Amino acid sequence: MAWRHKNRWFRRWLLVIVFWLVPVMIVAVREIQEEMAYNRADLQAALTTWTFTDAERAAGAPARCRGLPDAARAAGCPPSVLAANAPRHQTALDEYAVRRATLARYLWHAFVGYWVVPAAALLAIGVVLGGVKRALRRPPATGAAHEHH
Repeated sequence: MAWRHKNRWFRRWLLVIVFWLVPVMIVAVREIQEEMAYNRADLQAALTTWTFTDAERAAGAPARCRGLPDAARAAGCPPSVLAANAPRHQTALDEYAVRRATLARYLWHAFVGYWVVPAAALLAIGVVLGGVKRALRRPPATGAAHEHH
């Protein structure tokens, strides 16, 4: 019982940081949803865009080479068209992976900056104020005063 009364500030600190986590997480989730929707759409557009030579166009490759590479392969897209577009498709997949990693790093830094640092700062301020309050409550040491008499 004495611990609860003595460390009331600590419970309040816990309550504040837990409630502060809610808006931080809401912003993070929305940011992830928006950014990843954009990244997925960009990836989808890159993977479903095909480049053809004039000869491949004349041979009717655009009719069979549509959609994602696996769907195009199943539809009978010529291997030469698949091979010609594979490096560009791989570049798009690599770019998507880089974007995901960048988003994860950005969100980690934002989480640390908007939640961990304020929580640690509030805790440090509480500890300092608690120490000052405790020091001011103690009676002054009388042993040193008695030695001079």
